[in-house]
Amino acid sequence: MRLLLVLLLVLSCPALAEERPDARKAELDQLFAALKGAPTEQVAAMLEAKIRLAWLQAGSPAVRLLLSQGTQELQAGDTNGALDVLDDALVLAPDYAEAWLDRAQAKFHAGDYRGAIRDIEATLEREPRHFVALQMLSRIAEAEGDWKGALAAWQKALEVDPHTPNGQERRQMLRRKVEGEST
Repeated sequence: MRLLLVLLLVLSCPALAEERPDARKAELDQLFAALKGAPTEQVAAMLEAKIRLAWLQAGSPAVRLLLSQGTQELQAGDTNGALDVLDDALVLAPDYAEAWLDRAQAKFHAGDYRGAIRDIEATLEREPRHFVALQMLSRIAEAEGDWKGALAAWQKALEVDPHTPNGQERRQMLRRKVEGEST
């Protein structure tokens, strides 16, 4: 029933679901270039927020509503409910990176690390510069005790977003863990 209502909303407002993808891509390219060369963490934080907003706005209103509902259910501790809602979002928008990332987060909370990693890979297929997905991938690898994988993902995140808060400190910690493994 819920999916039917969302489909009706999308079909009744097709113009809302379609924006100018070329303009959005050009805007993101500019924001990522600025992020890479940001002079301070404060400037980087502002650019990160703009990028995240652009990613979010790439989804239709109906899909964004489903993502919001999924987040609420996850925060309320209803992981299965969140996964159901996020599955619905992906039915409506299978190319929307944010839906894949939100479902990865729900799977991670459910303890389904393999499923979370698959959804992060789907996110990165759609947006290879998704620094939040790379950070989450690092955290999952860390939770699994895969220090080399955690470091590799974190380094990729820092390549995209060099001013990640506490980014250098985390990289150093992960390096120490990797070096401790090899001794």
